[in-house]
Amino acid sequence: MKKILSFDIGGTKIAFALVFENGELASKTVKFSTPATTEAIVALLKKIISQHEDEVDAVAISTAGTVDSQNTKITGSVGNLPEGYGDVDFQALSKKKVFVENDANSAVWAEYKVGHAKNMNNVVLLTLGTGVGVGIVVDGKLLKGKSGAAGETHFPVRQDKHRRCGCGNYDCLEVYMSGSALNLDAKEAYNDDNKTSYDIIQGLEENNHKDIAVFERWQNMVETGVRIFASIFDPDIVLLGGSMAHFINYPLMEKNVNAAIVAAQIVLREAEFENDAGIIGGALLCAESL
Repeated sequence: MKKILSFDIGGTKIAFALVFENGELASKTVKFSTPATTEAIVALLKKIISQHEDEVDAVAISTAGTVDSQNTKITGSVGNLPEGYGDVDFQALSKKKVFVENDANSAVWAEYKVGHAKNMNNVVLLTLGTGVGVGIVVDGKLLKGKSGAAGETHFPVRQDKHRRCGCGNYDCLEVYMSGSALNLDAKEAYNDDNKTSYDIIQGLEENNHKDIAVFERWQNMVETGVRIFASIFDPDIVLLGGSMAHFINYPLMEKNVNAAIVAAQIVLREAEFENDAGIIGGALLCAESL
């Protein structure tokens, strides 16, 4: 059975594990804080690869940013990773094949192949993190678009220029639906820059009515995003990932979405894989390419 050395590279952490071609982990997942420079990231990757290169068939890298159709390099938008990261020559990191894919695409493939979307051919995964990661499977195929950027949430949901998005535009869905958006909701509700999403979650647990209202406003924007993607892609299932996804009221949101959309009814669930989703999905895609 083929074995893949699989990485998940984000702005705050780099994680890796050895993964069999069927998606089973062959080792524990190891995590590092993401280095502050591209040079340090490359040095860390080379060090890890050199330690495992002889025991694996290939290297998979799931990363922030859009990836080309040949799965060799980043083509744009690398979020909060350091300057120059988008220009990394991943193929030079190993004498084995290096397969590169966007992290949300890898995550939805893990769900589609071995997770909560198994045996469902039309899947949308929305990851509620610093931004909103979107992975889409249509008729059993990963949807990437001509440049690898299919499914981005950088389109406006308001017209009054209330919030500036990281992409430079105003009022994108991402800046209202992401985990980071709940931080902004908290600061606005309390007029306090020190308030965070963690305070809101604590308030939920303490039955604080103001915090409940703040959370519900954010949850309504998540529901709006689910409705948009359910209406466009007509999926069997929509999955929500990321730490904030733990607190969603799934039965209520599923009921509301299905009452509003004109497409066939969907299933709404929390994603099965969280921290290991990119690692598993990247390894699966990499193994399929060998």
